Amino acid sequence: MTDTTPKPTYRISDLHEADRPRERLASLGPQALTNAELLAILLRVGVQGENAVEVGQRLLTKFGGLRGLHRAPFKELMSQHGMGEAKASQIQAAIELGRRLTLEAPEERPSINSPADAAALVQYEMSALEQEHLRVILLDRRNRVLEVLEVYKGSVNSSQVRVGELFKDAIRANASAIIVAHNHPSGDPTPSPDDVAVTRAMVQAGKLLDIDVLDHLVIGSGKWVSLKERGLGFT
Repeated sequence: MTDTTPKPTYRISDLHEADRPRERLASLGPQALTNAELLAILLRVGVQGENAVEVGQRLLTKFGGLRGLHRAPFKELMSQHGMGEAKASQIQAAIELGRRLTLEAPEERPSINSPADAAALVQYEMSALEQEHLRVILLDRRNRVLEVLEVYKGSVNSSQVRVGELFKDAIRANASAIIVAHNHPSGDPTPSPDDVAVTRAMVQAGKLLDIDVLDHLVIGSGKWVSLKERGLGFT
């Protein structure tokens, strides 16, 4: 008796050509692919019982989506079934390339015209950090980004942040303005009293140095808060 049970698809090549991620990307563009399909292109092959798309979906489920995959320690990612050092490296390299894209060329430096522009510049990476980090965005006279620099790592509070450190690189780069951003690893971007106190001190120092402090952003999980918009520390 002939077994008519469909064979499981363990390889991308077992899929119909129209369903293969690389072919879909070539014909429809990368924006048409799911996150699992994009990961499958990086992974190239699956494992026994799972094709590369299914492995990609398992990783997304395991780590809680792209944000969780972004935050995953290298060794933990490498230890997942079907991964290893090479595939884990490919995924983390792709994530890092995405982070660097907006600042790749000086002539393509983004301009900051709103709090949302500034948040978009740093949120992708900072929302995934497991400790508090404070970064300063240096801007020229046309509000174009000169650099994004990390100044503090650890607790960001009024007793530990030395305001002069925030302006040192701005003076060196002859920046006209700065925007400060720090993250809340809890995911809740609600400003704390310390956040407001640090903001007030920064604004006052900026006036003395003739460097505008345009905003202070608190980055959470998929959310952010502009202290300037809320009138906290800027009045």
